[in-house]
Amino acid sequence: MSPNRSSPAGGLPADAPVLTDPAEVARRRAELEWLRVLQLAAADAESTGPALEAVLRLLQKALQAEAGLVVLLNPTTGFLEWQAAVGLPRRIVQQPLRVSEGVIGWVTRTGRAARVGDLRLDPRAQPLRPRARSLLAMPLEVADPVRGVLAVLADRPNAFGPEQESLLRWCAEEVVRLVRRLWVVERLQLKAQMFETLVRVSPKVHLAYSLDEALGTITREAGVLMGARLCSVLLLDPEGEWLDLKAAWGAGPAYRNKPQVSVSESFVGVVVRRRKPMQLANVQTSSRYQHTAVARQEGLVALLSVPLISGGRCVGVLNVYKDRPYVFSDLEVAVLSAFADLSALALERARWHERLLQLEEQLRHNERLAALGLLAAEVAHEVRNPLTVIQMLYHSLDLRFPPDDPRAEDAAVLGRKIEQLNRIVERILDLARSGEPRFAPVPIHPLLEELARLVRYKLRQHQIELIWRPDPHDPKVWGDAGQLEQVFLNLVLNATQAMPQGGTLTLMTQRKGSHVVVTVQDTGPGMSPEQRRLAFRTMLQSGRPGGTGLGLAIVGRIVEAHQGRVRIESPEGGGTRVRVILPAAPDTAPTGHSGTTPTCTSSG
Repeated sequence: MSPNRSSPAGGLPADAPVLTDPAEVARRRAELEWLRVLQLAAADAESTGPALEAVLRLLQKALQAEAGLVVLLNPTTGFLEWQAAVGLPRRIVQQPLRVSEGVIGWVTRTGRAARVGDLRLDPRAQPLRPRARSLLAMPLEVADPVRGVLAVLADRPNAFGPEQESLLRWCAEEVVRLVRRLWVVERLQLKAQMFETLVRVSPKVHLAYSLDEALGTITREAGVLMGARLCSVLLLDPEGEWLDLKAAWGAGPAYRNKPQVSVSESFVGVVVRRRKPMQLANVQTSSRYQHTAVARQEGLVALLSVPLISGGRCVGVLNVYKDRPYVFSDLEVAVLSAFADLSALALERARWHERLLQLEEQLRHNERLAALGLLAAEVAHEVRNPLTVIQMLYHSLDLRFPPDDPRAEDAAVLGRKIEQLNRIVERILDLARSGEPRFAPVPIHPLLEELARLVRYKLRQHQIELIWRPDPHDPKVWGDAGQLEQVFLNLVLNATQAMPQGGTLTLMTQRKGSHVVVTVQDTGPGMSPEQRRLAFRTMLQSGRPGGTGLGLAIVGRIVEAHQGRVRIESPEGGGTRVRVILPAAPDTAPTGHSGTTPTCTSSG
């Protein structure tokens, strides 16, 4: 057949070589048959090890060998690690091979094939199989810097000749392609498995509300995700100079009790400063790792450290340790970095939740103090009137007695004590008046939005949906921002307590003429007419038996001090709607004067 033939449709390409030598045709046919057999042998294997073992058994039969092996060089440890073996003692394949020893090490170092007719006469020989006499080994160039060896052994001398060497060389090329293909498959499987695990563990991290619970969940799930020996979280101190151990999964006393880590002088400090993941293949021998003695005691070897970034700044590091020399792949680094980002958000949420709890406790404490202040002021106010009458009657009696009459001193003492009581009452009333608001224009939307951010985790915990309906004109009120924040936080917390089984909380603002209406509405059971009537009663007028008299009294007093009003409605369908009506800030408002405030009209 002419080499310039034109191939028919569906045939060979026009430039395909034409084989005319019968021996070459037979050789190519044999290679193709071997390729088919090798592919069939490895087809059912789902990972590298079983596939290579199937190839070795096929070679063992074809080359009449008693044993076969595949080893690959680990660039991190410098040892040849077993990938598959047949016909070799178990004690041999349990130990890695040194690159500097044996025929296998020589093939790895030189990249050249080795055919040994009698191992007893070769000084490079090593006891892989006690009765082995012949060895045929081929280098495997899998990927830089990964190299390896494919070898077969026979118990008879001179078992392998040029023909067997040619066949093994061709098989080595197929093994390299097989390993590369299976590595891609395994990498994809690992990627899918790790991301599936990441998706599975993420909700567990976000369900933690306390900081300690979040830290424990993060370290535990990161350790499981990465197959780690130990996992820890170190957080920056307020000055940003030291990293403190906050949680450790799988750690012993030596690691838990190790001192603070300097940001400026440690390996993990570099991670914080650069805000990039970094790793060490062996912390026990690295001069960059500070606590090598602790690492040896705890059995820690490889380390991957990734930054925890929240709000645009690094707040700490997430560390994962292996119990052997190891180089983390790009995929593992990416997965742990993604988990660290989720963890940083969870930590930030836990901090907000704890801050909310502290603010709630502080609010309750302030309410108790305010309640005592209100009670004292009301007592003083109620006492002052009868005290004034007593003082007037005392002076009208004109109690004058002779100097030697004992009643003269008694009358003088009585007068002084009445004056003392009057001064005490005045001081109490002056103290109550000192809490008057300091008025200024207050943008109401930022105040409510900050409040929404503050309570969002509590609402989510109680399965409450927040609906925010701001007025498009972004109104401002005339008042004290701190006191108004206390008013709306109190209303939101009361609404949350009214919906223990979840519901909807609506915050709405609306500008109406000269005032602004802020509505806080829940979908709880609502309030009875009697509860609404007594909601703003003061301590001395509370109609609730056994109650403290707090209720919404603080809210009512603050709004009243702002020349505003509060309206409570309970629609027939359930729920409670509280409308706080406050004076709108004028276009030109006086500053630095607390006595002049716009007032709410009776409209709306």
